[in-house]
Amino acid sequence: MEQDMQAIHEKIQKESIFVDSLFSEISKVIIGQTYMIERLMIGLLSNGHVLLEGVPGLAKTMAVKTLSSAIQTKFQRIQFTPDLLPADLLGTQIYERKDGKFTVKKGPIFANLILADEINRSPAKVQSALLEAMMERQVTIGETTFPLDDPFLVLATQNPIEQEGTYPLPEAQVDRFMLKLNIGYPSKEEELEIMRMNTKGALPVVQPVLKPETIKKARAVVSEIYIDEKIERYIVDIVFATRNPEDYNLPDLKPLIAYGGSPRASIYLAQASKAHAFLRRRGYVTPEDVRAIGMDVLRHRVIVTYEAEAEEISAEDVVRKVLNNIEVP
Repeated sequence: MEQDMQAIHEKIQKESIFVDSLFSEISKVIIGQTYMIERLMIGLLSNGHVLLEGVPGLAKTMAVKTLSSAIQTKFQRIQFTPDLLPADLLGTQIYERKDGKFTVKKGPIFANLILADEINRSPAKVQSALLEAMMERQVTIGETTFPLDDPFLVLATQNPIEQEGTYPLPEAQVDRFMLKLNIGYPSKEEELEIMRMNTKGALPVVQPVLKPETIKKARAVVSEIYIDEKIERYIVDIVFATRNPEDYNLPDLKPLIAYGGSPRASIYLAQASKAHAFLRRRGYVTPEDVRAIGMDVLRHRVIVTYEAEAEEISAEDVVRKVLNNIEVP
């Protein structure tokens, strides 16, 4: 066991060299927002899509664009609007009169990093076009199915649903995202630095410091990170407590939860915890990794009842109570 841990530790030290340089490049343009940058890295390392929510002007789009600039890969930004059609994302079949045949024109979804900007400003029929691409990493146009490139990652931004001109994302679509981040305002000192940097002229140029091959190697190491059975059971207990809170001495949560986390929540919580440990250069997962990433994995998977909404209790309040009450191994 000790030899295995030592081998994993050595692999992590070797394959995590890029982390500091990547953070450094992103920090040239993005001031503060360490939480957001780290969670984007976790999505990248664990092959999980990320949804970023926050009011306009918090550098959500710029953070994703900056991350893509630091990676030598194909990037595509898709601006979601109310008149967007599924074919605008996936592509379509075009009839060639010369040959009398249909040819496929691929859409912008055929890239490595997809920025789905303001994703909740398009209706549900457009969201449904993303389901196959996000889960199965493939796209079907007509009768032909095309595999998507590897890596393939959707990094989406959305405005709070209370804002005008937004559509709530379907539950099936939201569940495809490994992480949902709530982006807050910067501190006073950070905002002062942001203001100075943006009023001096051109922003610093981000250099590509990461290749897709490096990402694949890092993902392979992340999958090898050790997770003890006690930690695995801790993860399952957290997810089950969102479904059957009365079994975990949380009977007051029962009337507040309409739907708890699905098995996908357990899978993503384990994967994201491993990636969190990787960023800490550790070859094993601790309960702190699980707790650190738990809110981001669960906040969009726990659906509260009308009673909870009437009492102004959010899904985050429910998840926070679960995380604080489940016994830590």
